[in-house]
Amino acid sequence: MTNPVNLILWLLVLIFISFFVASFCAGFYIVVHPLSVCISPLTELAELLLQGVQFPHYCAEKMFS
Repeated sequence: MTNPVNLILWLLVLIFISFFVASFCAGFYIVVHPLSVCISPLTELAELLLQGVQFPHYCAEKMFS
């Protein structure tokens, strides 16, 4: 069973933080990801931006764990 306090905490993080982080990272990820093929140091930045894009998914998983 899910802890209600945990659920509410992660729901608030999901609504007020993660969507903004994901939208910020998505724009840069679209630009950086194709360039990472040509410029190999950008691969690490692309991976970091991808984690930012996937942050709402992480929050949703934590809500129910």
